[in-house]
Amino acid sequence: MKFTFTCKKISLNDSIKAYAEKKISKLDRYFQEEATAFVTFAVEKDHRCVVEVTIRGGNTLFRAQEESRDGDMRGAIDAACTTINRQIRKNKTRLAKRLRQDAFVTDLPVEFDVSEEKEFDIVRTKHIAVKPMSSEEAIMQMNLLDHDFFVFRNMEDVISIVYRRKNGGYGLIETDGLDE
Repeated sequence: MKFTFTCKKISLNDSIKAYAEKKISKLDRYFQEEATAFVTFAVEKDHRCVVEVTIRGGNTLFRAQEESRDGDMRGAIDAACTTINRQIRKNKTRLAKRLRQDAFVTDLPVEFDVSEEKEFDIVRTKHIAVKPMSSEEAIMQMNLLDHDFFVFRNMEDVISIVYRRKNGGYGLIETDGLDE
């Protein structure tokens, strides 16, 4: 597994990075091809240690952000690894379940007729007019509507999304601008 470490508002010694590398490397067994791990260390108000781990393996992306209130960076690393391990196992179970469903015969007798709830049930569809605006205008519109995200077309005519981050601030997602 390839590692990229980033430190925000803190400088760490090599022992913390080695510890993170050792713990996250244990997750490498779940990936068929070589995965890449991006690890960000930060210290926020009240001496909270925050570790953000993003692992990209093939086309799949796993992300965890954990914090330790007692100033223990190793505890935050352990919590992030546990979260990603849970995400990986949940994803593999979901994939295996989907594959097993396709392996069964679809023509069952009437007495075995069971209605199952779909895995992703879309309960509402909205159609919106995507107007050109700046990201600041989109954030203001999002706040006016009291939504967590807002889809808009930026001034370069590219579909973009602004969203409210859990730890404060806003995020911006921009598409690559390729036509469908």
